Amino acid sequence: MSKKKKDLTEGSILKSLLILAIPIILANLLQTAYQLIDTFWVGRLGADAVAAVSISFPFIFLIVSFGGGLAIAGTILVAQYYGKKDKKAVDHIASQTLMMIVIVSIILAVIGYLLSPFLVSLMGVEESVYSDAVFYLRVSFIGIVFVFTYLVFQSLMRGIGEVKMPAYIVLGTVLLDLIFDPLFIFGYGFIPAFGVAGAAVATIATQALASLVGIIILIRGKHHIKLHLNDLKPDFTLIRKMFRLGLPASIEQSTRSLATIFMTFLVSGFGTVTIAAFGIGTRILSFAVIPALGLSMATSTIVGQNMGAGKIKRAESTVKLSSLFSFVSLTIIGILFFIFAEPISDFFMPGETEAIDASAIFIRIMALTFGFIGLQQVLHGAFMGSGNTMITMILSIMTLWVLRFPLAYLLSYHTSLGSTGIWWAYPISNIAAVLVAVIWFSRGTWKNKKITEEIKLSEKTTEEAMIEEGIN
Repeated sequence: MSKKKKDLTEGSILKSLLILAIPIILANLLQTAYQLIDTFWVGRLGADAVAAVSISFPFIFLIVSFGGGLAIAGTILVAQYYGKKDKKAVDHIASQTLMMIVIVSIILAVIGYLLSPFLVSLMGVEESVYSDAVFYLRVSFIGIVFVFTYLVFQSLMRGIGEVKMPAYIVLGTVLLDLIFDPLFIFGYGFIPAFGVAGAAVATIATQALASLVGIIILIRGKHHIKLHLNDLKPDFTLIRKMFRLGLPASIEQSTRSLATIFMTFLVSGFGTVTIAAFGIGTRILSFAVIPALGLSMATSTIVGQNMGAGKIKRAESTVKLSSLFSFVSLTIIGILFFIFAEPISDFFMPGETEAIDASAIFIRIMALTFGFIGLQQVLHGAFMGSGNTMITMILSIMTLWVLRFPLAYLLSYHTSLGSTGIWWAYPISNIAAVLVAVIWFSRGTWKNKKITEEIKLSEKTTEEAMIEEGIN
């Protein structure tokens, strides 16, 4: 191997966390920059344009979440077999994951494209928003295959602890997006002005480049994962097992996006200004929790590798340290967002006074409970890394459907709070969810999962990989 192997089963836990988390956080910040750049430029077209993107985003998030959940199965398996030092299994699982996700993405893209008008109509948006929302949604679905392909590459790299390369790739594509967004939104020369949909066109172009680079890296195999031709033959036994492992993660992530859709449905009943405020607020939330997501992903990788290596106590110590770090850092970030809520809102919707005031209220209500979101994310990462995807699914369903959505409905439509009741449902549900997650983690049953014993690769698969590697 030309690259030094990353062994997360030994050495300082804090150092391992930071080495993984910092590049992941930077990559996620850059990934979120896609949405923020889109919102910034689309905001120049007015509140109707922002509302069109806000209406469309939950549906895109739903589709990506479903595929992302399946990719998590590959990430978990790669991490655990990498910790077990089984290179042949790592390559085989990576190839099968990529093949599976590409096929799924094509199917979902076609379905999403055809259903776009129905989905937007379902939200009951105003006529001034409808056309732009449908156009933006359809263009986004066209590029979903590229989004999925890069998502798989990024997830597989994270499973073996290689997090810098994806960050470099995302940096390059975001820089291109800065140029492409105004170019396709407003047009220039022979390039027509696509308006709201121009933001989606720009994202497709940059994601296509990112996925191409990712595939080339996997084919070359210089980062401890290599695509083998024989491994691209469907291994239906493994695929079924991956679906059983990944489906709860898909449901968990899809549940989150479905909840956002239903929240958007609630919000749309209060008019365009509230929709715009919701769009800005949810994007700010996704931006603010990125450090927690970085620590969650880093925790998941370290837990996975140590579970594969049989070092359960080290995995548990990693979770405790990461939880503390995440809670403190997110609390500090929340305080800052509470203080600067109005200037942040104004940055994305200059001159839209009413929408700025509404989104600032939303941000302030959520901000002081960011620490609980951080703790929740790390615990979810621990459950994922250990292969307990069912636990995260149950916790998410409880948080979003048993608590958040019913609360949002009751507080907004059956109290004097109005739309502000929707905002209050977020911190209340987050705090309750953390309490349950902490209790579940403390029980210790998550440590009993034995993924590498439950999923055995066939001798034929290993033999074929060895023959091909010998030829290469």
